Amino acid sequence: MGFRQAAIDRIRLVNKYAINRLTMKIAGGSHSPFSIVRHTGRRTGRHYATPVIVEPLGDGLVIAFTYGPEVDWYRNIIAGGECAIQRRGREYACVRPELIDGTTALPAFPFLLRSILRIIGTSQFLKLTVRKDP
Repeated sequence: MGFRQAAIDRIRLVNKYAINRLTMKIAGGSHSPFSIVRHTGRRTGRHYATPVIVEPLGDGLVIAFTYGPEVDWYRNIIAGGECAIQRRGREYACVRPELIDGTTALPAFPFLLRSILRIIGTSQFLKLTVRKDP
């Protein structure tokens, strides 16, 4: 494991156990820059909620992998094939998780956020289709 990946892993752990708890207090609200992904544990079956950066893209939503796809929430979504996203005060049932690249995903993000994602080297994103219930 290289120095960069080791540093990312340490930051991810601090965020998972400290910063995310604070972020969850504002995430998902109508004016919050953060959304909440609700997912079910692939091994435990427990329900989890994680703050993420989400923007609309086509018929769905796209989530930025700020720490890469080695995160638990992504693995849980892939295993379950679905999740819920709370964004700007609304809840979306999402299905068909698909990895996409920055060329496709980055235009969905506002200029400032897109710039930050480029600076920190975010190159993979998760595209989810919003389920249309009859």
